[in-house]
Amino acid sequence: MPHEEVQTDCTIAPQVCQQARLSRDARFDGQFFTGVLTTGIYCRSICPAPPPHEKNVRYYNTAIQAANAGLRPCLRCRPDSAPHSNAWRGTETTLNRAIKLIEQGFLSGDHAGSVTELAEKLGITSRYLSQLFNKRLGTSPKRFALYQQLMFAKQLLHQTTLSMTDIAMAAGFNSIRRFNEVFKQQLSLTPSDLRQQSHSASLVDCVTKNQYLSAKSIQLTLAYRPPLNWAKMHRFYAFRQVVDMEAVSDDGGYCRSFCFDGIRGVFAVIPHSHKPLLEVNIDLLHAHDIKHLYAIVLKLRAMFDLDADMQVIEQALAPIIALGATVDTGLRIPGTGNGFEAACRAVLGQQVSVVQATKLLNTLVQHYGDELNINGKTWRLFPTPQAIAQASLDELKMPGARKLALNALGQYVDDYPDSTPQDWLMVKGIGPWTVAYAQMRGLSDPDVFLATDLVIKNRLYALHQLANKPIESPKMYAQIAEGISQRASPWGSYLTFQLWNEDPLNPTKE
Repeated sequence: MPHEEVQTDCTIAPQVCQQARLSRDARFDGQFFTGVLTTGIYCRSICPAPPPHEKNVRYYNTAIQAANAGLRPCLRCRPDSAPHSNAWRGTETTLNRAIKLIEQGFLSGDHAGSVTELAEKLGITSRYLSQLFNKRLGTSPKRFALYQQLMFAKQLLHQTTLSMTDIAMAAGFNSIRRFNEVFKQQLSLTPSDLRQQSHSASLVDCVTKNQYLSAKSIQLTLAYRPPLNWAKMHRFYAFRQVVDMEAVSDDGGYCRSFCFDGIRGVFAVIPHSHKPLLEVNIDLLHAHDIKHLYAIVLKLRAMFDLDADMQVIEQALAPIIALGATVDTGLRIPGTGNGFEAACRAVLGQQVSVVQATKLLNTLVQHYGDELNINGKTWRLFPTPQAIAQASLDELKMPGARKLALNALGQYVDDYPDSTPQDWLMVKGIGPWTVAYAQMRGLSDPDVFLATDLVIKNRLYALHQLANKPIESPKMYAQIAEGISQRASPWGSYLTFQLWNEDPLNPTKE
């Protein structure tokens, strides 16, 4: 059947989709979904099942579009576990905010809000909110929220041994009865039936046991699109390791304590030996916090930058490639978990080496971080804004002005917990570089090009010199940096890390 006759609701060309699914190309995993009209299921590009004939398929941008067409998720490739794709969200800031609030549980759980309340929080009408969702996603806000709940529950059924009650709670359902009803209605089988089928299948992924895992842990796998340069990310974390807050192993494992929106625990990650997956173990301090599991998983995906499309991003690195720079493929943005921690790291790292900054960071955490006991091991959490605000900081060997800046930042964030890094510019001692760093590593902002950073300046001067295009004045540098920033947008953060990575004197820039 000619390609132009293939039915498609996908922005990717049918020829590309066909080639990707036939070759099981993991680089397209989550970027489109294949609906098989003869079986009534939809699959990922990497599905191991024998590929259907082209005349029997239809391509979709998102899984929810396939579900709305009456198709069920494949039990072999499990579309619920595909990497997320942000391209279909477009540039609608309001839509992105709405999706984030929904993912955080605004429309589900014990204290679920209504669509009207969600719209009011966004400063728009419920009618306009519904129009946004239908135009961009082909569904309503409520159905989008319900689909996210179901797919996360499905992932937990496949990958964990959690009880049905725990899974229902983790997915945001208020009762096991409601969970069973919606699951059967949408997926045409009960949660128990799905678990029985998945556990009997030979393709179930098992998390590798390592030194950090325990019998009571929640174990998941998180997919990503290759390439991911985990070795560089692992080295980045290892160089900045904070004793008792983090643990880095020789086999590529990384473990740390966390406090995400008040939920405390410890997570451990390690790359799968031969699949584009991170194996994850999560230990929660309190069992009832499992209802926040989905939000925690989203935090981890952002922290390790698992939803980046490196093929698209690395095309934006053309400005420095043209100057002779070598691009380290798969280099992603290693996050900190929250903007406040990233801002504190930036203040501690001002005008000192990474080694000195890490020593200061260790001292800060040891003296002002709360203790956390998980499975008999005592961890330290990164200090809270309140703790930093009230700290004497006498233990830190650094200028008094920076200590005052840390105190003031802690006080501001404690007083205004919903403030953004941009708001922190009002704090004395907090400048644009610190704010940009907090946005990049704390909020996983993909478009932060730190043109004023000394290392990046030196690197760009050196590259232009090698290319026989010397930068002859600060004004000329500003114009060149602005041009590079515009050409690299919206992926300036990746350009920043590539230039840091390329500097032989500062391979692990803070």
